[in-house]
This record gives sequence, structure tokens and C-alpha cells, in this order.
Amino acid sequence: MSTPTTAQRIGTFAHDARAAHLTPQSRTVFKRNILDSLGCAIAALPGTPFKALREQFDEYRGTGSCSLIGGGSTSPDQAALYNTSLVRYVDLLDSYMSPGGLCHPSDNFGTILAAADHAHASGEDFMLALAVAYEIGCRITAIVPVMAKGFNHSIQLAISAAAGSGKLLGLDADQIAHAIAIATVDNISLTCLHSEPVSQWKGFSPGITGMRAVYSASLAKRGFTGPLRLFEGPNGLVRMFDQPLDVDWDDQRLEVIHQTIMKKYCSLIHGQPVLEATLELKRKNGVKSDEVEEVVCDIFQSGFDIAGGGSFGPKDDPQTKEQADYNIKYLIAVALIDDEVGPAQLDPKRVQAADAQALLKKVTVRPDAGFSAQYPHALNTRVTIKCKDGRVFSKEHVGFEGGLENPFTWERTVEKFHWLSEQYADEALRGQIIDLVSTLDEHSIAELMQLLAKVSPTPRFPAKHPGIQ
Repeated sequence: MSTPTTAQRIGTFAHDARAAHLTPQSRTVFKRNILDSLGCAIAALPGTPFKALREQFDEYRGTGSCSLIGGGSTSPDQAALYNTSLVRYVDLLDSYMSPGGLCHPSDNFGTILAAADHAHASGEDFMLALAVAYEIGCRITAIVPVMAKGFNHSIQLAISAAAGSGKLLGLDADQIAHAIAIATVDNISLTCLHSEPVSQWKGFSPGITGMRAVYSASLAKRGFTGPLRLFEGPNGLVRMFDQPLDVDWDDQRLEVIHQTIMKKYCSLIHGQPVLEATLELKRKNGVKSDEVEEVVCDIFQSGFDIAGGGSFGPKDDPQTKEQADYNIKYLIAVALIDDEVGPAQLDPKRVQAADAQALLKKVTVRPDAGFSAQYPHALNTRVTIKCKDGRVFSKEHVGFEGGLENPFTWERTVEKFHWLSEQYADEALRGQIIDLVSTLDEHSIAELMQLLAKVSPTPRFPAKHPGIQ
């Protein structure tokens, strides 16, 4: 008997995963991340791109078997695109860090939700498929420095989302392997996606990957085959990555969820400690934005390259939401002015405002060799604020609330959910969603989607929450 390929081994891993592999502790953390993903998705509903997506859905296919967050319905693949893009849009989703980059495990969420809705799955089955997807994506990210090699993490997302979707659609192990191969071979995504000028596609690349993944799983269920030597074959992923994929796919544990980290500011993960330090200095010392003469931010090399003006391009003139949440200069400036960094701070009008544009030009971001040596095990920064009257305030800061050393609790996640969703769902509906997610393994996905369909796609209720402080 020939040796199974890597795609086949991953397919077997996904197929053989059982609910018993999800420990009670892992279930608890998964429910936290699920509620977090839903809060992110709801907060994104009024975004201009989502109106355009709904118009395209109507033009191409109209209604389908999957409900949409905020009402309406469409096909499973288009629902995967929509759901995934919602979760990513406000840049508050979870992350998994590795020496060669990172991934956002909840990029899988929207695709797995669409597949579960289409398959009339139970909450238990949905959680298991999501756990499988998280595990696959993070295990690959831990081994292969994808971003450092010039590739975007949508590559491993294609693998994980196809595997999780295939499990929900009832594929056998060999069919899941073919779904993985079909979804991934044409989904070679490049790190230049994150370079300046950062485009809208940064946030929608995971969605199109999920769209292909669930469609590929459906094709594999009908007998379509893909290149099973996706990794080992001539010019496959092993050659592209210039290294083997040494992952133990016989290990059935589903515990990587405990290594995921969360955000409380609308910013790339590298900006979380920066913003925590900046706001602490501002509040503790009563610093007013018009008193600031200069701000210096020292950060690890990856943070400087991606968001500080390093190899991914200059950060001196952000104009769009996508440029703003990948710009440490802007994020520091708007934090000092507004005393928060939430969805409102990513509105293009806020980004382009004269006060933010003027202050960001007083911010300098520099790489620090000592901090770089500790990344990604520690996300360090030093923020120094110099005031016009001669006062100087500086803080060296390690980590942030939501990181591995100080993880979000369920209660803190509930607070974040209320903050993000209060304009789109009244208190009663928010409470119903929270309660259902807390016992999701006892309910059906149809019950969850019925609640999510009641969420308003436009703001209807007053915004009272001060944000996560």
C-alpha cells in the first residue's frame, strides 16, 4: 500500500475527529471565540462593501439555502464569502502567532458557519468542524513561516476551511483530501496583499478563500478529484515553502484554541500593546492631544515592517479604513485624540480628518532589536510621549489584555459583544444570542441563524457602551 500523501493525512485527521476530542475546557474557550467572531461580524454590517456584496448576490443567484447575518439568504459559497468578510472587516478578530508570521483562526468561522447552515448541522457538529479547521490552520502556521516566505496565510486557510466544510458536508477521508487539494492548488496568496497602499482586498481575501473552500468540498462530494500530491508533488507546496511539513496528523487533540489571542482595539495584533501603552500614558498623566510635540514608538521588527513604515511601505498618509488599521502612526494619533480605537476610528472620514492627519506626522516608529529577539513569544513596545511644555512620559509594555498571559474571560468577551452589537440588536436579542452560544453544543445551527437573521443590517439603537477600556 502506498504511503498516504500529506493531503490524505490531513483528510483522515479531519474525518476521524470526534466530539470526544473536544475537552470541556476547550469547549468553553471555543464558545468565547465564537461569540467574539459574531460580535465582530455584527459590527461590520453597515460597511459599504457588504451592501455591494448583497447586490452581487442578487445579480448572480438570488436566494439560497443559507441565512445571512442581518437577514436574507444566499448560496453556501456566497454566504461563506459574506460571513468571513464580516468577521474580518473591523479587525477585532482572534489571532495565532508563530515565528514566521501569524494567522487568524476565526477566518474559518464564516465558511464553517455557512457549511453548517447548509448541512442543517447541530451546534455540536459545527463546533467540532470549527475545531478541526482551527487545528489544521494553526498547526501549519506553527511549522511553516508562510508570511516570511512571501505568502499570505490564506494558503493554509484554504486547507483548513475545505477540511472543516468537508466534514460538515459528510465527505469521507479521501474526499476531504480532494477538497483540500482543489481548494488550495489555485489559492496561492501573496504577502504583498498587506503592502501599501493597503487595499480593501486585505479583508476580503479570506472570504474568497472560504467561498472556494466550501464550493470545492461540494465538488469533491460529487466525485471531483484534486492533485493529492499538493505538498510532495513536483513544484508543490514543499518546494514553494522550501521545507517539509512536519506535522503529526495522527495526534487527534483539538487544543490549539488555548493558544489563540484576542483584541480589544480595532488594529492589527501588533498594535494591541502599543495602544494599551499609549492610552495608559494618556489617561494616567492627563495628556491632551494638542499638548503633544512628539511620540516615539519602539517595537519589534515585524510590527515595524507591517505597520510602522518598514518594508511594507510608508505610513505617512493613510486615507482608508484598510490603511488605518495597519498604521501604528495613525492608531497612536487617534487614540490620543479620541481616547479609544473602535470601529468609529476606522471610518474614512475620521481617518482623513485634519487633527488625526496632523498628529500622526508627529509619531515616529522604530524597530528595536531586543524586542525583535523576543517576538512572537512576547509582543513588546516602548511608547514615549513628549509634550510641548517639556513633560516626557514613557512606558515599556509587554503583552496586552487578550494575550496568552492575560486572556479574555467569557465575561470580558460578553462585554465586547455588547459594545460591538448594541446598535444592531436590542438588549433582549443580544441576550438570546449570548445564551445560545454559551450552550451551543445543545442547539442547532438553524436556531443560531434564526437569531442572527433578526439583527439589523444598519444601526437602529443608540450607542451607549464606552468601548473596551
